[in-house]
Amino acid sequence: MASAFSVVPPSLAPVAIAQASPGLRGTPSSSPAAASDQGPGPVEGALDGAWSTLATLGGAGGALIGLSAAAASRRSRRLRLKSGAPKATVRRVATVDVESTAANDARNEEMEGLAGMSGGAFGGYTSSNVASRRVVPSDAQREGKQMVKIVYLVLESQYQASMTSAVKMINKSNKEICVEAVGYLIEEIRDPNVCIELGNDLDNSNVFLCSLIFVQELAEKLVQIVGPRRDKLDACLCFPSMPEVMKLNKLGTFDLTQISGGPMGSFAAQVKDLRSKSLAKGKPTSGGAFQDSLLRLVRTLPKVLKFLPGDQAKDARTFVLALQHWLGGTPENLEAMVLRVAGGYVPSVRAGAIDLERIMEPAVLPDSGIWHPLAPVIFDNIQEYNEWYENVHCTMAGIPKDAPTVGLIMQKSHIATKDDGHYVGIVQELERRGAKVACVYTGGLDFSAPMTEYLADSYGEGRVDSVVNLTGFSLVGGPASQDAVKSKEVLMKFNRPYMVSIPLCFQSFTEWQNSSLGLHPVQVALQVSLPEIDGAIEPLIFSGRDGTSGRTIPMQDRIAAVATRALNWARLRKKENADKKICIALFQFPPDKGNVGTAAYLDVFGSIFSVMQELKSKGYTIDNMPEDVEGLQKAILEDSEASYSMSDLNVEYRMSVDQYESLCPYSHDLRENWGAPPGTLNTDGKDMLIYGKRFGNIFLGVQPTFGYEGDPMRLLFAKSASPHHGFAAFYTYLEYVFQADAMLHFGTHGSLEFMPGKQVGMSGNCYPDRLISVLPNLYYYAANNPSEATIAKRRSYASTISYLTPPADNAGLYKGLKELSELIKSYQGLRENEQRGGMIVNSIIATARVCNLDKDIEDLPGEEDDQQKVTMEARDMVVGQIYRRLMEIESRALPMGLHRIGVPPTAEESIATLVNIAQLDRPDNESGPIRSMPRIIAESVGRDIEELYQSSDKGVLADVELLRSIVLASRAAVRSMVVESTNSEGRVESVNPVMRDMFSFFGGGSPWKKALEENGFPDADEEKLRPLFRYLEGCLGEIVRNNEVPSLMRALEGQFIEPGPGGDPIRNPDVLPTGKNMHALDPQSIPTKAASDVAFVVVARLLESMAAKGENPESIAFTLWGTDNIKTYGESLAQVLALIGCRPVPDSLGRVNKVELISLEELGRPRIDVVCNCSGVFRDLFINQMNLLDRAVKMAAEADEPLEMNYVRKHSMEQAEELNISLRQAATRVFSNASGSYSANVGIAIENGAQIDEEQLQEQFTTRK
Repeated sequence: MASAFSVVPPSLAPVAIAQASPGLRGTPSSSPAAASDQGPGPVEGALDGAWSTLATLGGAGGALIGLSAAAASRRSRRLRLKSGAPKATVRRVATVDVESTAANDARNEEMEGLAGMSGGAFGGYTSSNVASRRVVPSDAQREGKQMVKIVYLVLESQYQASMTSAVKMINKSNKEICVEAVGYLIEEIRDPNVCIELGNDLDNSNVFLCSLIFVQELAEKLVQIVGPRRDKLDACLCFPSMPEVMKLNKLGTFDLTQISGGPMGSFAAQVKDLRSKSLAKGKPTSGGAFQDSLLRLVRTLPKVLKFLPGDQAKDARTFVLALQHWLGGTPENLEAMVLRVAGGYVPSVRAGAIDLERIMEPAVLPDSGIWHPLAPVIFDNIQEYNEWYENVHCTMAGIPKDAPTVGLIMQKSHIATKDDGHYVGIVQELERRGAKVACVYTGGLDFSAPMTEYLADSYGEGRVDSVVNLTGFSLVGGPASQDAVKSKEVLMKFNRPYMVSIPLCFQSFTEWQNSSLGLHPVQVALQVSLPEIDGAIEPLIFSGRDGTSGRTIPMQDRIAAVATRALNWARLRKKENADKKICIALFQFPPDKGNVGTAAYLDVFGSIFSVMQELKSKGYTIDNMPEDVEGLQKAILEDSEASYSMSDLNVEYRMSVDQYESLCPYSHDLRENWGAPPGTLNTDGKDMLIYGKRFGNIFLGVQPTFGYEGDPMRLLFAKSASPHHGFAAFYTYLEYVFQADAMLHFGTHGSLEFMPGKQVGMSGNCYPDRLISVLPNLYYYAANNPSEATIAKRRSYASTISYLTPPADNAGLYKGLKELSELIKSYQGLRENEQRGGMIVNSIIATARVCNLDKDIEDLPGEEDDQQKVTMEARDMVVGQIYRRLMEIESRALPMGLHRIGVPPTAEESIATLVNIAQLDRPDNESGPIRSMPRIIAESVGRDIEELYQSSDKGVLADVELLRSIVLASRAAVRSMVVESTNSEGRVESVNPVMRDMFSFFGGGSPWKKALEENGFPDADEEKLRPLFRYLEGCLGEIVRNNEVPSLMRALEGQFIEPGPGGDPIRNPDVLPTGKNMHALDPQSIPTKAASDVAFVVVARLLESMAAKGENPESIAFTLWGTDNIKTYGESLAQVLALIGCRPVPDSLGRVNKVELISLEELGRPRIDVVCNCSGVFRDLFINQMNLLDRAVKMAAEADEPLEMNYVRKHSMEQAEELNISLRQAATRVFSNASGSYSANVGIAIENGAQIDEEQLQEQFTTRK
């Protein structure tokens, strides 16, 4: 199949900027032809000379991936037109173009589904290519020499090229030994066949070495493979990795498993103490602490070597030197390491054959520094760097003194191994666009250290205008773990937009290109999810890995995208507010006038009006600002010139087909699904229509709908979806005609992030990437929906700003239900009167049936059953069951209206939220455990709240009434606290504990204590209540903080948006205050232990309840939702595992990467079979957990247990026999839509009232992509 990419020979990479490179933004009048015909500008012309000099000096290595000629022309036209800057003159562009067509590009993006998760081109591991990493000496090189075999396993593929070069140098020049070397990448050992191959290689090897093994599952596999062979190896060198891997170290007497006593004993004790501190409570105390501290420890070891016995000193010194050689990374360093280890520890090498004294000492770069590919040295002082850069480099390159500066964070290993072509590429691209750069690196895993030292002032604030972390890892912790607290503290002070761009680590470029999933699941967890918790944005891939050489391959079009986006964020700091153009996008679904401006729980037009008022006050140019919300809405929804039937929306711009096709570089790709433009949507039949209204530099645009709403049958038969021409025209207008500086998508949610393409790590052919292009994208998103917000972050490069959902309050009762409540109250006063009490119960039963409660209450007596003839206890039970159901209905939470951004909740709304927060125990609260208010109140009358809940569920009348009293008292107590801080307008301006403290000081007691006394609970323990109300006061302050509009203003000024979790603010008040850059959670952290504990209780109650009805299920089906599992930290995921009889097992760093079967003796019941249908959002966020579930099912299916105690095995064996497949294939139980698809779209088909029958709907569901 033809490819859309080409590869540049490594020798020419330094000067190879592919034709696809976009230029700088120009004016709306620029034409593609004019832009492409211009000559080199001053910046780009000067830079050509500088970068040609780099090539002459033999600078960076590595290949460059660029677009083919046809694709490059389209991409170049699109981005250069936006800039209008002169096209770069590339002096020596060396590309090997392969014929490409749009159809081929599209086919590369076709959805593959999850069928290959267990292996294959994109499975749980990268496709193995060990043969390309095997270096075997020729017969001539072997002659008369001793053979040494080395096996190495690494995370960082850049070491492959250095090791290959080192071994070839030895084989070519050394007269005593020759070396066979074979390398493995860590992800490859997920493949059982590769594990066998690795074991076979080790069986006849002399030396094994590995580095950076921080995935628990793979660390355990490695130990299983290497452990039994360790004693037969002459040397085993394990550089910073998981503790169990470090124990494999063996170099003479240097053995971390045996060192004890004497001077070396203290070293071992330090290592042990370091581990225990790093791994306290199963979680790391700081992200890179283990690796960084171990490296520091090893660096200090030479100072104490003179006090050690001779052999121990020699071996410890050799280990330190070997590590330093490894960190040096160059072929010369690795050659020296191999010779040092072979000459000193391989017995078959003749004694003295290698002169150890003449081996070069480690040549290593400084641990951290400031790097530039054209600089004469690596700088350790920012002033010295700036002096060279400003006075020498910028002068030569023609970069203006006032140009925006982009900071780049890099990994030392790539610079040390000279595998830095991707770094050179992005520096070159930024400078070509007129930006200044400052590149810092470190050899450890705390990347905040060089950022703070070199890129920040003495207060920690950034000296640069934006920063891009090119390592792909979290700021503190790398691949080991994460210290999000430190990262957030540093980034908040630094206060600049913070992007994390991703080099492919666990898959080759070809594998990524051909994958519909995009990034490897492990890489998503390590290099997308964890950086998001730090506050990182825009996870764009910018380099690949060559599957043969292991060298990094710069991806030209991705590098151009990263550079342009970083520069656009930087420009927001430089540009005056009056000159900034902002687009605010509204949504409409379903596509009807009455639904324009819809978003989850949000008063959209009222919120936009608040935002526009603030923008105007900040100096943004807003003309003809409507006087009120109604005026704003009318400006969007009415157009006196409209003569077409589709809508009454205001038309801001009419784009001709010629203009559309000249500006939109991918318009021809849409013809397959939509025909020739203008199509039938967002058009008057002649022009493309851009709906909305412009107010000076603010454009309120209406995002077009997905396009299939009016023709749902196309969802059934279309092989692939794409945006329609009107959708593409909307975003084309924003970029090239309106020329927006930033975009604000307003509310949850639109269609952009759900367009077809890779799930994570998109290519330039993915439609979300094509549509948003290089616009900074801000997105107001409901705080309770982090799962879909995460999709927006990853697929539309959105910086989310959370908004508060309206508080939920009790639904209350109405009509017959209210009458029923009054009857129950009457009964409580007359229950001992046999005649009248019985009559009232008869009325209660009749009214309950009228209200259809007999559908919910089993065994409700019939109207013919006279309750005057039964005992009072029996009547109480009947009334209690009805009362319990009535309370459930009354207490159902309903949202209190819509939220308006910029307007904090009222006091009444705050009370509703706080009452719900007070319902939950919080044993893990950082400042100490907090007991729930219902628990404290129940204890004051001698009851346990759990027992009270259970008896109330059974319909015990007295307990139902007691529980109701506790609920009412809780609300009264919370109200008394809030009232103290409420102003005359019914709002909480600031939390005021002064009055409470004054009451307590004068012995009057707290207001909430008095409220509980007045509501019948005088003995509630005030000492237990005090920490709860302190906690509630803190929550109240966060609820009413108005941070949503200020966060937007900071983002538009190029500042950092504080990160924070999304989810339910009741369960997790850390969601508050809103206005944060919302993230989900670390996917490797769920299910948590607390979630698992709850899940086992829920499963036990479910099975007990079903058994009581005579039902003993063998199979249970689940639908797993992303948001639900984020809110509950994986409770439903844990419920599936509990039914199977599995428990999640955290590794030594607290990450959940494996499961274990619970024995049948401990489980005490059969294993229940499960079928899981995972939502598209769950699939995107928790693909590792899908693998975890799949592993659990297969473990259960393969367990040799009685079939009557293991329904998973029973059903799998039956299906295997029936379908003639293997047991593992038959045990497939975890399903989802194919990547890029989020729904069966049955609902859309029904809502649009198309002529579609039930069979077609069934087919649409069962054959969905």
